[in-house]
Amino acid sequence: MPIVKNFFIGLSNNPFLNKAAKEIGPMFGAKKVVAGNTIPELVDTIERLNNKGITVTVDCLGEFVLNEGEAIQAKDQILEVMYAINNHNLDGHMSIKISQLGSEFDIDLAYRNLREILLKANDFGNMHINIDTEKYDSLFDITQVLDRLKGEFKNVGTVIQGYLYKADALVDKYPELRLRMVKGAYKENENIAYQTKEEIDDNYIRLIKKRLLNAKNVTSIATHDDAIITHIKQFIKDNNIEKDKYEFQMLYGFRSELAESLAREGNHFCIYVPYGDDWFSYFMRRLAERPQNLNLMFLEIMKPEVLKKMGVVVGALSTIGALSAWLYKKFKK
Repeated sequence: MPIVKNFFIGLSNNPFLNKAAKEIGPMFGAKKVVAGNTIPELVDTIERLNNKGITVTVDCLGEFVLNEGEAIQAKDQILEVMYAINNHNLDGHMSIKISQLGSEFDIDLAYRNLREILLKANDFGNMHINIDTEKYDSLFDITQVLDRLKGEFKNVGTVIQGYLYKADALVDKYPELRLRMVKGAYKENENIAYQTKEEIDDNYIRLIKKRLLNAKNVTSIATHDDAIITHIKQFIKDNNIEKDKYEFQMLYGFRSELAESLAREGNHFCIYVPYGDDWFSYFMRRLAERPQNLNLMFLEIMKPEVLKKMGVVVGALSTIGALSAWLYKKFKK
């Protein structure tokens, strides 16, 4: 269903809708996949997961950062979350997009902001800081900043998107770093990335195996795909991969029973926990990956408190929900 996926990715890249959604607050079922927008809510979520033997990586949601003031504000929010994790003795670390820190208009500002975060992470017991993936156009900036920091800090890592042709070279380049392996959530053209599910899955599995056999640090296997998880578990067993060399990872609000089952089996397990007001882009990308989650939107729209909300923006967002469902029904075959 490429037309449905492209539709949601287009929405995720719309600054007007993102700004409007931020002012309204999480709706359309986003609360099921975003862990609130206050520190107490986030702490409660992390404590609940930690009590089940699951660690977390927190993403302070935020996109379309356009000036230094907004970048500093994003950095301060990240530091606030880090203080909360440390002060409450929680088992968690941070996932950060360098575009939040100013990379799209001042790469040196992003570097300085991230270095300040890493210095504080060192004070907090060498807390891991992961540089998140973004659109392919950001890959050069991500690796440039990472290469400047990895010599000074041992607690920094990044993400490899399995659908990119360059993924092989990146796995080879960073054997000493902690890496999260994902399939890829952005729309990229055929000159940059594999396009079919079969091609993406095959390359993703191949890269995970390669990484597990050669890495000198932890490999985070981030997928909700049962078949891939089963396949990789057998590969780990067959090759006697030590448990401290890998973890499974899933998104908050998705496949919770499977996540808890994997943790109970004795696997290291991490949940990617989104947090904050900038929920819209994140939620649209999750719908792009799995349009079946549209039922979350409609259950939310039909709540009386949502129906009472007035204004052009709410009407527009509700129309998006209806159009999304129509597209999904039309093209799901």
